Amino acid sequence: MYAIVEIAGQQFKVSKDLKVYVHRLTNEEGSKVSFDKVLLLDDNGSITLGAPAIEGASVEAKVLQHLKGDKVIVFKKKRRKGYKKRNGHRQYLTQIVIEGISSLAAPKKAATKKAAVEATTEEAVAPKVKKAPKAKKEDTKE
Repeated sequence: MYAIVEIAGQQFKVSKDLKVYVHRLTNEEGSKVSFDKVLLLDDNGSITLGAPAIEGASVEAKVLQHLKGDKVIVFKKKRRKGYKKRNGHRQYLTQIVIEGISSLAAPKKAATKKAAVEATTEEAVAPKVKKAPKAKKEDTKE
């Protein structure tokens, strides 16, 4: 079982007992957190899609630690101009472990054939409005 969930503005494919590094969360180390914005849920081959999120589904996780990521060096240079800029950045991260994926939402039923036929006949029966032809400009030569 896996899910695609949005955590701190990014989407992650998660499953049980998976450790994930996400952007810094405000929760304390050791606390539990729940993410409700589940976009896709796969339960042994039965896939449920959200529009945009699945109602009632959630992912429970535990905050392991807060840390800083690897240093990223940003180096800018313009040749023959004597211009060099060196800058570094370390992203603040939170390591979480996924404890469980819960799905309280019932799977959506596909539209029945009768409802599909009614929808198409309503479109066919509705009168179509024709646009008036555009008036052509007449050339006036004197």
